Amino acid sequence: MIQVPEGFVRGTVAREGEAGAAWVAEVPLIVRELMARWGCGRDGEVTHGGVGVVVPVRWRGRRAVVKVSFPHEGNVHEPDAFEAWGGRGAVRLYARDDARFAMLLERARSETLAEAADTDEVVRVAGRLHRRLTVAAPAGLPRLSTQAEGWLEQLRHEEAELSHALPPRVVDAAAATVRELGTTQPDTLVHGDFHARNILRADREPWLAVDPKGYVGDPAYDGGTLLKARALAFLDADDLRTAAFRALDGFAEAAELDRERVRAWSQLHAVQASFWARRHGFRVAREGELLTRLTAFTDELAELLTQRR
Repeated sequence: MIQVPEGFVRGTVAREGEAGAAWVAEVPLIVRELMARWGCGRDGEVTHGGVGVVVPVRWRGRRAVVKVSFPHEGNVHEPDAFEAWGGRGAVRLYARDDARFAMLLERARSETLAEAADTDEVVRVAGRLHRRLTVAAPAGLPRLSTQAEGWLEQLRHEEAELSHALPPRVVDAAAATVRELGTTQPDTLVHGDFHARNILRADREPWLAVDPKGYVGDPAYDGGTLLKARALAFLDADDLRTAAFRALDGFAEAAELDRERVRAWSQLHAVQASFWARRHGFRVAREGELLTRLTAFTDELAELLTQRR
Protein backbone atom coordinates (compact mmCIF):
# COMPACT_ATOMS: atom_id res chain seq x y z
CA MET A 1 0.00 0.00 0.00
CA ILE A 2 1.29 3.44 -0.87
CA GLN A 3 1.51 6.33 1.58
CA VAL A 4 -0.17 9.45 0.22
CA PRO A 5 2.13 12.46 0.86
CA GLU A 6 0.91 14.50 3.82
CA GLY A 7 1.23 17.80 1.99
CA PHE A 8 -1.05 16.50 -0.75
CA VAL A 9 -3.57 15.29 1.84
CA ARG A 10 -3.68 18.69 3.54
CA GLY A 11 -4.04 20.56 0.26
CA THR A 12 -6.78 18.29 -1.05
CA VAL A 13 -8.82 18.42 2.16
CA ALA A 14 -8.43 22.20 2.40
CA ARG A 15 -9.65 22.59 -1.18
CA GLU A 16 -12.28 19.85 -1.41
CA GLY A 17 -13.48 19.37 2.18
CA GLU A 18 -15.11 16.08 3.19
CA ALA A 19 -15.20 14.83 -0.40
CA GLY A 20 -11.43 15.34 -0.61
CA ALA A 21 -10.81 13.54 2.67
CA ALA A 22 -12.93 10.57 1.56
CA TRP A 23 -11.17 10.36 -1.79
CA VAL A 24 -7.68 10.59 -0.27
CA ALA A 25 -8.54 7.67 2.02
CA GLU A 26 -9.40 5.55 -1.04
CA VAL A 27 -6.30 6.43 -3.08
CA PRO A 28 -4.01 3.65 -1.72
CA LEU A 29 -6.61 1.00 -2.58
CA ILE A 30 -7.23 2.52 -6.02
CA VAL A 31 -3.50 2.49 -6.79
CA ARG A 32 -3.09 -1.09 -5.56
CA GLU A 33 -5.97 -2.31 -7.76
CA LEU A 34 -4.69 -0.46 -10.82
CA MET A 35 -1.14 -1.72 -10.40
CA ALA A 36 -2.43 -5.29 -10.14
CA ARG A 37 -4.66 -4.90 -13.20
CA TRP A 38 -1.97 -3.25 -15.33
CA GLY A 39 0.82 -5.53 -14.13
CA CYS A 40 3.00 -2.83 -12.55
CA GLY A 41 5.62 -2.96 -9.84
CA ARG A 42 6.57 -0.06 -7.55
CA ASP A 43 9.73 1.74 -8.61
CA GLY A 44 10.18 4.80 -6.44
CA GLU A 45 8.68 7.25 -4.00
CA VAL A 46 5.18 8.63 -4.41
CA THR A 47 5.04 12.24 -5.60
CA HIS A 48 2.16 14.53 -6.41
CA GLY A 49 1.01 17.56 -8.33
CA GLY A 50 -1.79 19.92 -7.44
CA VAL A 51 -4.67 17.48 -7.94
CA GLY A 52 -3.17 14.00 -8.31
CA VAL A 53 -0.74 11.48 -6.87
CA VAL A 54 1.99 10.01 -9.07
CA VAL A 55 3.41 6.57 -8.36
CA PRO A 56 6.61 5.52 -10.21
CA VAL A 57 6.29 1.95 -11.54
CA ARG A 58 7.83 -0.57 -13.91
CA TRP A 59 5.51 -1.77 -16.65
CA ARG A 60 6.62 -4.32 -19.24
CA GLY A 61 10.20 -3.30 -18.64
CA ARG A 62 9.43 0.40 -19.08
CA ARG A 63 9.69 3.25 -16.61
CA ALA A 64 6.15 4.53 -16.12
CA VAL A 65 3.89 6.18 -13.56
CA VAL A 66 0.39 5.55 -12.30
CA LYS A 67 -1.36 8.90 -11.91
CA VAL A 68 -4.64 9.16 -10.01
CA SER A 69 -6.37 12.55 -9.93
CA PHE A 70 -9.17 13.91 -7.81
CA PRO A 71 -12.45 13.43 -9.74
CA HIS A 72 -13.20 16.82 -11.25
CA GLU A 73 -14.52 17.99 -14.61
CA GLY A 74 -11.21 19.77 -15.27
CA ASN A 75 -9.42 16.41 -15.29
CA VAL A 76 -11.81 14.51 -17.54
CA HIS A 77 -10.10 15.12 -20.89
CA GLU A 78 -6.45 14.80 -19.90
CA PRO A 79 -6.17 11.25 -21.33
CA ASP A 80 -7.95 12.35 -24.53
CA ALA A 81 -5.25 14.95 -25.12
CA PHE A 82 -2.49 12.41 -24.53
CA GLU A 83 -4.14 10.00 -26.97
CA ALA A 84 -4.40 12.70 -29.62
CA TRP A 85 -0.70 13.57 -29.29
CA GLY A 86 0.40 9.92 -29.28
CA GLY A 87 3.70 10.79 -27.62
CA ARG A 88 4.42 13.70 -29.95
CA GLY A 89 5.80 16.32 -27.58
CA ALA A 90 4.02 14.84 -24.56
CA VAL A 91 4.34 11.76 -22.37
CA ARG A 92 2.79 8.64 -23.81
CA LEU A 93 -0.46 7.22 -22.49
CA TYR A 94 -0.26 3.45 -21.96
CA ALA A 95 -3.59 2.78 -20.25
CA ARG A 96 -6.51 4.68 -18.75
CA ASP A 97 -9.31 4.16 -16.26
CA ASP A 98 -11.68 7.08 -16.73
CA ALA A 99 -13.98 6.06 -13.87
CA ARG A 100 -11.06 6.34 -11.45
CA PHE A 101 -9.54 9.41 -13.15
CA ALA A 102 -6.40 7.32 -13.52
CA MET A 103 -3.76 6.79 -16.18
CA LEU A 104 -0.64 4.73 -16.79
CA LEU A 105 1.83 7.15 -18.35
CA GLU A 106 5.37 7.26 -19.65
CA ARG A 107 7.70 8.47 -16.91
CA ALA A 108 9.60 11.71 -17.38
CA ARG A 109 12.20 13.16 -15.04
CA SER A 110 11.47 15.46 -12.11
CA GLU A 111 13.32 18.47 -13.63
CA THR A 112 10.96 21.07 -15.06
CA LEU A 113 11.60 23.76 -17.64
CA ALA A 114 10.71 26.31 -14.94
CA GLU A 115 14.07 25.59 -13.29
CA ALA A 116 15.94 27.12 -16.23
CA ALA A 117 17.24 30.56 -15.27
CA ASP A 118 17.30 31.94 -18.81
CA THR A 119 13.85 33.17 -19.85
CA ASP A 120 14.92 33.22 -23.50
CA GLU A 121 15.65 29.49 -23.27
CA VAL A 122 12.36 28.80 -21.49
CA VAL A 123 10.20 30.51 -24.10
CA ARG A 124 12.14 29.05 -27.05
CA VAL A 125 11.93 25.49 -25.71
CA ALA A 126 8.28 25.93 -24.79
CA GLY A 127 7.49 27.44 -28.18
CA ARG A 128 9.13 24.65 -30.17
CA LEU A 129 7.36 22.05 -28.03
CA HIS A 130 4.04 23.80 -28.37
CA ARG A 131 4.36 23.82 -32.16
CA ARG A 132 4.49 20.02 -32.04
CA LEU A 133 1.44 19.89 -29.77
CA THR A 134 -0.63 22.00 -32.18
CA VAL A 135 -2.75 19.31 -33.85
CA ALA A 136 -6.37 18.91 -34.89
CA ALA A 137 -8.57 18.34 -31.85
CA PRO A 138 -10.38 15.02 -31.50
CA ALA A 139 -14.15 15.01 -31.21
CA GLY A 140 -15.77 15.46 -27.83
CA LEU A 141 -13.40 17.88 -26.15
CA PRO A 142 -14.78 21.03 -24.47
CA ARG A 143 -14.41 24.25 -26.42
CA LEU A 144 -12.77 27.32 -24.93
CA SER A 145 -15.36 29.39 -26.78
CA THR A 146 -18.06 28.12 -24.41
CA GLN A 147 -16.23 29.85 -21.55
CA ALA A 148 -16.15 33.25 -23.28
CA GLU A 149 -19.46 34.52 -21.93
CA GLY A 150 -18.44 33.57 -18.40
CA TRP A 151 -15.06 35.29 -18.80
CA LEU A 152 -16.76 38.48 -19.96
CA GLU A 153 -19.28 38.47 -17.12
CA GLN A 154 -16.54 37.83 -14.57
CA LEU A 155 -14.40 40.68 -15.90
CA ARG A 156 -17.24 43.17 -15.61
CA HIS A 157 -18.31 41.85 -12.21
CA GLU A 158 -14.80 42.11 -10.77
CA GLU A 159 -14.22 45.51 -12.33
CA ALA A 160 -17.35 46.87 -10.65
CA GLU A 161 -17.03 45.12 -7.29
CA LEU A 162 -13.30 45.17 -6.46
CA SER A 163 -11.10 48.06 -5.45
CA HIS A 164 -8.34 48.06 -8.06
CA ALA A 165 -5.91 50.25 -9.96
CA LEU A 166 -6.58 48.98 -13.48
CA PRO A 167 -7.63 51.77 -15.87
CA PRO A 168 -10.94 51.14 -17.70
CA ARG A 169 -9.12 50.85 -21.05
CA VAL A 170 -7.11 47.88 -19.70
CA VAL A 171 -10.21 45.95 -18.67
CA ASP A 172 -11.92 47.01 -21.91
CA ALA A 173 -9.00 45.54 -23.89
CA ALA A 174 -9.35 42.22 -22.06
CA ALA A 175 -13.09 42.21 -22.78
CA ALA A 176 -12.38 42.94 -26.44
CA THR A 177 -10.11 39.90 -26.61
CA VAL A 178 -12.92 37.74 -25.26
CA ARG A 179 -15.37 39.11 -27.81
CA GLU A 180 -12.99 39.05 -30.79
CA LEU A 181 -10.92 35.92 -30.14
CA GLY A 182 -12.88 34.01 -27.52
CA THR A 183 -16.18 33.37 -29.22
CA THR A 184 -14.91 31.92 -32.50
CA GLN A 185 -11.87 29.67 -32.28
CA PRO A 186 -10.25 27.02 -34.51
CA ASP A 187 -10.68 23.26 -34.07
CA THR A 188 -7.21 22.88 -32.59
CA LEU A 189 -6.16 20.91 -29.52
CA VAL A 190 -5.17 23.31 -26.74
CA HIS A 191 -3.17 22.13 -23.71
CA GLY A 192 -5.05 24.54 -21.46
CA ASP A 193 -2.49 24.71 -18.63
CA PHE A 194 0.68 25.21 -20.64
CA HIS A 195 3.48 26.57 -18.48
CA ALA A 196 7.08 25.71 -17.70
CA ARG A 197 6.28 23.58 -14.63
CA ASN A 198 4.22 21.31 -16.88
CA ILE A 199 7.16 20.69 -19.20
CA LEU A 200 9.46 17.96 -17.90
CA ARG A 201 12.94 16.84 -18.87
CA ALA A 202 12.72 13.39 -20.48
CA ASP A 203 14.76 10.62 -22.09
CA ARG A 204 12.85 9.87 -25.30
CA GLU A 205 12.80 13.56 -26.17
CA PRO A 206 14.57 16.45 -24.43
CA TRP A 207 11.29 17.82 -23.02
CA LEU A 208 7.74 16.48 -22.77
CA ALA A 209 4.47 18.13 -21.76
CA VAL A 210 2.30 16.84 -18.93
CA ASP A 211 -0.99 17.73 -17.21
CA PRO A 212 -3.09 18.99 -20.14
CA LYS A 213 -6.69 20.07 -19.71
CA GLY A 214 -7.58 19.15 -23.28
CA TYR A 215 -9.58 21.97 -24.87
CA VAL A 216 -10.49 22.94 -28.41
CA GLY A 217 -9.56 26.47 -29.35
CA ASP A 218 -6.93 29.04 -30.25
CA PRO A 219 -3.39 27.71 -29.67
CA ALA A 220 -2.26 31.26 -28.86
CA TYR A 221 -4.28 30.90 -25.63
CA ASP A 222 -1.52 28.64 -24.33
CA GLY A 223 1.00 31.42 -24.88
CA GLY A 224 -0.95 33.49 -22.37
CA THR A 225 -0.83 30.78 -19.70
CA LEU A 226 2.91 30.29 -20.26
CA LEU A 227 3.77 33.98 -19.99
CA LYS A 228 1.51 34.53 -16.98
CA ALA A 229 3.28 31.75 -15.09
CA ARG A 230 6.68 33.10 -16.18
CA ALA A 231 5.90 36.69 -15.19
CA LEU A 232 7.73 36.54 -11.85
CA ALA A 233 10.98 36.20 -13.80
CA PHE A 234 10.39 39.80 -14.93
CA LEU A 235 9.87 41.13 -11.41
CA ASP A 236 13.31 42.68 -11.09
CA ALA A 237 13.77 43.55 -14.75
CA ASP A 238 15.26 46.98 -15.49
CA ASP A 239 12.63 47.47 -18.18
CA LEU A 240 9.49 45.38 -17.67
CA ARG A 241 8.02 46.22 -21.07
CA THR A 242 11.16 45.13 -22.91
CA ALA A 243 11.45 41.92 -20.89
CA ALA A 244 7.79 40.98 -21.30
CA PHE A 245 7.64 41.64 -25.04
CA ARG A 246 10.96 39.87 -25.60
CA ALA A 247 9.51 36.74 -23.99
CA LEU A 248 6.23 37.11 -25.86
CA ASP A 249 7.98 37.53 -29.20
CA GLY A 250 10.37 34.64 -28.51
CA PHE A 251 7.54 32.25 -27.75
CA ALA A 252 5.40 33.35 -30.68
CA GLU A 253 8.29 32.95 -33.12
CA ALA A 254 9.29 29.51 -31.84
CA ALA A 255 5.68 28.32 -31.74
CA GLU A 256 4.91 29.86 -35.15
CA LEU A 257 1.95 31.77 -33.72
CA ASP A 258 0.68 35.24 -34.47
CA ARG A 259 2.37 37.64 -32.01
CA GLU A 260 -0.69 39.87 -31.71
CA ARG A 261 -2.93 36.97 -30.72
CA VAL A 262 -0.42 35.81 -28.11
CA ARG A 263 -0.21 39.37 -26.75
CA ALA A 264 -3.98 39.71 -26.56
CA TRP A 265 -4.47 36.42 -24.71
CA SER A 266 -1.55 37.27 -22.40
CA GLN A 267 -3.14 40.61 -21.56
CA LEU A 268 -6.43 38.89 -20.72
CA HIS A 269 -4.63 36.40 -18.47
CA ALA A 270 -2.84 39.28 -16.72
CA VAL A 271 -6.09 41.14 -16.05
CA GLN A 272 -7.72 37.97 -14.74
CA ALA A 273 -4.68 37.38 -12.51
CA SER A 274 -4.90 40.92 -11.16
CA PHE A 275 -8.50 40.41 -10.11
CA TRP A 276 -7.76 36.91 -8.78
CA ALA A 277 -4.99 38.32 -6.57
CA ARG A 278 -7.46 40.66 -4.91
CA ARG A 279 -9.87 37.80 -4.25
CA HIS A 280 -7.52 34.96 -3.35
CA GLY A 281 -3.90 36.09 -3.36
CA PHE A 282 -1.18 34.18 -5.20
CA ARG A 283 0.26 30.73 -4.54
CA VAL A 284 3.49 32.35 -3.31
CA ALA A 285 1.77 35.10 -1.30
CA ARG A 286 -1.69 35.04 0.26
CA GLU A 287 -1.38 38.30 2.20
CA GLY A 288 1.00 40.98 3.38
CA GLU A 289 3.61 43.15 1.72
CA LEU A 290 4.65 40.55 -0.85
CA LEU A 291 1.07 40.14 -2.08
CA THR A 292 0.76 43.93 -2.37
CA ARG A 293 3.96 44.09 -4.41
CA LEU A 294 2.97 41.19 -6.70
CA THR A 295 -0.50 42.62 -7.26
CA ALA A 296 0.94 45.99 -8.26
CA PHE A 297 3.37 44.20 -10.57
CA THR A 298 0.52 42.26 -12.19
CA ASP A 299 -1.41 45.50 -12.69
CA GLU A 300 1.62 47.06 -14.41
CA LEU A 301 2.10 44.02 -16.63
CA ALA A 302 -1.57 44.03 -17.65
CA GLU A 303 -1.34 47.70 -18.58
CA LEU A 304 1.87 47.21 -20.58
CA LEU A 305 0.40 44.29 -22.50
CA THR A 306 -2.57 46.45 -23.44
CA GLN A 307 -0.24 48.31 -25.79
CA ARG A 308 0.12 46.84 -29.25
CA ARG A 309 3.64 46.44 -30.62
